Amino acid sequence: MPRGARGARGPEGGAGATRGPEGGAPDAAAQGSAPVPASPPAAGPGAARALGDPGAGEPPGSTPPTADVPLLTNAELARIFHEIGDILEVQGELVFKTVAYHRAADEIAHCPVEVARAYREGHPPRIPGVGAAISKKLEELAATGRLAFHERLRSQVPTSLLALLEIPGVGPRTVRLLYEQRGIETLDDLRHAAEAGHLRDLRGMSERSEAAILDGIAQLERRQQRLHLGDAERIVQGLLAELRDVPGVRELVPAGSFRRGRETVGDLDLLASTDDPRALVGRFTAMPSVERVLGSGPHKASVRLRDGPQVDLMVMPPGEEGTYLVHFTGSKEHNVRLRSMARDRGWSLSEKGFLRLGPDGEPLAGEGAELRTFPDEAGAYAFLGLAWIPPELREDRGEIEAAAAGRLPRLIEPGDLRGDCHSHSDWSDGVHTVEQMAVAARARGYAWQVLTDHSFGLGIARGLSPERVEQQRAVVADLNERFAREAHDGAAPAFRLLHGCELEIHADAALDFTDEVLERFDVVVAALHVSRRQPRGQLMARVTAALRSPHVDILAHPAGRIVGGREDLDLDWDRVYEEAARTGTILEIDGSDHRLDLSDERARRAVEHGCLLAIDSDAHRLEELDAIRWGVTTARRGWVEARHVVNTWPLETLLDWVAHKPARVAGTIGGDAK
Repeated sequence: MPRGARGARGPEGGAGATRGPEGGAPDAAAQGSAPVPASPPAAGPGAARALGDPGAGEPPGSTPPTADVPLLTNAELARIFHEIGDILEVQGELVFKTVAYHRAADEIAHCPVEVARAYREGHPPRIPGVGAAISKKLEELAATGRLAFHERLRSQVPTSLLALLEIPGVGPRTVRLLYEQRGIETLDDLRHAAEAGHLRDLRGMSERSEAAILDGIAQLERRQQRLHLGDAERIVQGLLAELRDVPGVRELVPAGSFRRGRETVGDLDLLASTDDPRALVGRFTAMPSVERVLGSGPHKASVRLRDGPQVDLMVMPPGEEGTYLVHFTGSKEHNVRLRSMARDRGWSLSEKGFLRLGPDGEPLAGEGAELRTFPDEAGAYAFLGLAWIPPELREDRGEIEAAAAGRLPRLIEPGDLRGDCHSHSDWSDGVHTVEQMAVAARARGYAWQVLTDHSFGLGIARGLSPERVEQQRAVVADLNERFAREAHDGAAPAFRLLHGCELEIHADAALDFTDEVLERFDVVVAALHVSRRQPRGQLMARVTAALRSPHVDILAHPAGRIVGGREDLDLDWDRVYEEAARTGTILEIDGSDHRLDLSDERARRAVEHGCLLAIDSDAHRLEELDAIRWGVTTARRGWVEARHVVNTWPLETLLDWVAHKPARVAGTIGGDAK
């Protein structure tokens, strides 16, 4: 099941559970149940059934690696461990075991190295949350591509049961109850049973429970996919516009995964500092965009927007915003670490502040009670001996250790960028003219812009032939003469349009243009768009051909991903980074919120290998030039500093770097930036 459906939910969140950042919904059934012995399930909905015993022994042993077993990706490994956790939850396993599998899955998904390859090569990486038992399972998966324990669990629980966990308000105990007492396996089974009133006589269920389940099914069916950052921002800006003029409002801050810049966003969290909470909550729940009010109180409310996500509003007392911002920004894993640090120092940390603990580990009461609050996040972090941590880093990937040691990176800022290395015009698949795109880039304060229309090999994009390239070069030259005159006359700042192309890498690893054509471009960006399902060896040969070309300066959107719509290319990423670093070929972070490619994890890994990055808009129209900021957000999540990014360079430095690509390929000079 998608992680976004689970969020921060525990084994069963009771009706009074507090929803933290990306939190989940409480379960419809409040009663627990112990594991039951395995027995063959009866056939057909409505019959009582039993799930397998989660306590049964795990199959021993593993198969030695074989050359023909394909390596599982980190995402595939994470899916397997998440599914193990889900099945164990449905079976009624102890909470700490299920949480262990889910945490390991999250860490594996974000691991910057190929976990299966590392295990197969005999040097398994150290992964937080992966102990000896899970490490043994990773070893088996790396060697065989399968896990006997996982397959045994799947044989005990219908796969369709796991999909029921995606229904808001339905948790593992309810799913188990429905399956064992009513034989319900699918969404349709559950809908029909609730509509017919067949659930209300179950333990912990009622007529209201049936209505809640039907409402949850309806929410699930109309719920859109997780939002891209641009869509989430448009909703957030609309909310801020509706609420900022409410009397008493001092500050409105979006929180949660949107503030951290995650590549997709589920529910939205909005924090408010106000002198009149009642007025703000009243306006929030009465907004025209609200489809339904999910809950409302004196200091918080939750609504679902029409054709949009759930939005949670939390009011912060003025002057005490610091811990609220930390708590509701998340991530869950980051907050767990902070709470542990606070407890070690004798304090309990919540959104309301730091509460002093007594010798028994419980908060002090009466005259001894002490609550520490702070007006900003910096104060809250300083109380724990930490430097303020930028929201984009709060994923428990080493940021707390870095903050404690004073080693946090100076993350790149949008204002550090001097140009954009990847943009299109109506000469290929863009919308606006070369002149319009260049003038808009200059108006953004850039000193330079690279025009990179497609080469002829990508016919669907109306790519340019060598003859059209020459015609476009003349247009670029004329524009640069005009820009130089305007700068000389003081009418506009200095600006230069660089002539480049987005060069197609063919299925046979050939490049679209000859060396004679390529060497006349200022900057060459290469990309792989077709024959994406080739075996890894062929894909790597194509990418390597581009990296080793003396004329390819930048590898565009290297993974070829579409966020939520198209899987990444199956590449040996460490080899990509090594070759890019050796040849000085720049790797791109495509800022389109539908691409964000390189991802944050890969950008961080690339920098660790010594690679240079470009953060680009890949704009095909004027308004898309602004997408570069999502690339900056992704870079910040990847711990990228301005010194790692070539579009922070002066024009002369960039041109000097690309001019020496042939020498780097030949090995006469190194690939490290000077």
